[in-house]
Amino acid sequence: MRPSTELSVKVKVAVGDGEPIESALRRFKREVNKSGHLMELRHKRYFENSQERIKRKVKE
Repeated sequence: MRPSTELSVKVKVAVGDGEPIESALRRFKREVNKSGHLMELRHKRYFENSQERIKRKVKE
């Protein structure tokens, strides 16, 4: 059996009483960006051989 390739996102934001949902959503988006999950998903979207990965890492 192959190992699971799913990413588990561990980002949580607690919404305070009376806090607008828009501000909580902004905080959530900021935390997701800081965690790096979106960049990882973008890189894993298509197959990337080792030469392409090295070129990308040098460019970053």
